Amino acid sequence: MVTSAVTTESQSPPRAWPRALLLLGRVILGVIFLVAAFTKLYFNGGWHLGDYHFFFGMAINSYNLLPVWAVELLARGLPWFELALGAFLIIGIGLRWSGIIASALLLIFIAAMTRAYIMGLEIMCGCFGNNEKLGPWTLVRDSSMLVLALAVTIGAFLIKKRSAAISS
Repeated sequence: MVTSAVTTESQSPPRAWPRALLLLGRVILGVIFLVAAFTKLYFNGGWHLGDYHFFFGMAINSYNLLPVWAVELLARGLPWFELALGAFLIIGIGLRWSGIIASALLLIFIAAMTRAYIMGLEIMCGCFGNNEKLGPWTLVRDSSMLVLALAVTIGAFLIKKRSAAISS
């Protein structure tokens, strides 16, 4: 018995809006990571490619979580990692992994910020430039970025599953 490859009325074609929402979400999240990296590398009217880690390291150290060697390692590497992650999200390279990594980074960062806020530490968050004080608004803003990162991650997995189901 031969079946027809023509779509019947009971079968609906896949909708385009989930892919469009995923594209919009990953571009917004990617731009956020690019801006975060930019503000760590370019501030006070100039590029600080050789000394940015001193200023960013002071912001990281104010959380009182890591030893000095880890603060310096994180201060040197995180802006470049954010730059690469933002580019990967915008381009769509390894989207499921990029989403997982973005979600994990934001979750760790929000946990550190929440701890600092509860302890009443007077810190600069280090998020989008070193002149931003930690407050409730910062926690709400970054929590919404975590929700976006989780939505992008879940969407990437669902789209991949849907594509695999359609092709088989």
